[in-house]
Amino acid sequence: MRHSTALRTAAVFAAVGALLLTSACSTGSLSSAGSGDDASAGATDSQVTTGTVGVQGDIQDISNFCGDKDITVALADGFGGNSWRKITRAIFEAEAAKCPNIKKVLYTDAQGDTQKAISDINSLVAQGVNVIVTFVDGGEALLPTIQKATAAGVKVVPFVGSPGGTPGKDYVDFVSEDITTYGKNLADWTIKTMGGKGNLVMLGGIAGNSYSQGVYEGVLEAVTENPGVTLLNTDGPVATDWEPGKTQQVVAGLITKYGDINGIVADYGGGSVGGIRAFEAAGKPFPVWSANDSNEFACLWYEYKDTQPTYQIATESSRNWIVTVALHKALAAANGLPNDEPSTYNLEIIEDSTDQSKQPKCESSLPADAILSSGLSVDQLKQLFQ
Repeated sequence: MRHSTALRTAAVFAAVGALLLTSACSTGSLSSAGSGDDASAGATDSQVTTGTVGVQGDIQDISNFCGDKDITVALADGFGGNSWRKITRAIFEAEAAKCPNIKKVLYTDAQGDTQKAISDINSLVAQGVNVIVTFVDGGEALLPTIQKATAAGVKVVPFVGSPGGTPGKDYVDFVSEDITTYGKNLADWTIKTMGGKGNLVMLGGIAGNSYSQGVYEGVLEAVTENPGVTLLNTDGPVATDWEPGKTQQVVAGLITKYGDINGIVADYGGGSVGGIRAFEAAGKPFPVWSANDSNEFACLWYEYKDTQPTYQIATESSRNWIVTVALHKALAAANGLPNDEPSTYNLEIIEDSTDQSKQPKCESSLPADAILSSGLSVDQLKQLFQ
């Protein structure tokens, strides 16, 4: 299912802007991409550090990187069709609007189509953007396009979905959580809660995306250490398109094919709710389930915990806030300013139904697709989704 209409999306951005902006985005003339740069300068003419590891508390204020020259920024999304992407877009636009010299903020949605993603980035370069922040769902297929944009002087920072290549050379930097560790942490918890034995499935997003593959590699590490566990999908993450409706269909098929499924690791809590409904419809015991946080994912545990004794959940942060770091690093590069914020962020389990100190957080007054770890307060999320 889709989470909002175009009208609702517009309202979301307006609400977040009203809540988070510290300075208004003004109008003015646009500077061309790479103004003052030559093609050989690429990503390495800045003072942006790459490859460092840290935590969310290491993120700095954007005012350190705004500069004072007119700048156009863009978010090139590989797929914009779920609440995680829409919340992330809203956070990006609100963060960009804190710099009065950012004169224009553009957005593209490739809708899961790699060729469209390539076309979108080429179009943004042609429009004269200075900065492109991009979620690269198409993986290494996007690298030549990103290299071309970098050679044209555009400061490109991929986040969460990696294009491969070399940060600091092919683009400014790559910003993400430690994806493999994320997958291993959740798989370790899931396997432990399963009692170290049984059938496990890993649910991913769009087929072939690099992010889900990275999570899957972490799950494989955990499974290798636990011979009592059988990973049912041995050829990679199960594609769900990160949509609850598709996830329900896919999981229903897995239940039919395999019968007993004792644990699931998913890279999207918002989509996992569809899978939970598939178990309900099939009349099967709910498995141990881990993902990133989503309001409905937590609320469903409270709904079923008393009637489904095998059903336990854990989550790590959905880390929408990482997009702000990507913007900071790209701005610093565009302005020739230093940026030493971490490139990779260590996450930890923030909700654990088996731990009284980390009980899942369900806000019944919020919509199903609200993300409580997004950096927005409950009141802000209420206004965001009204």
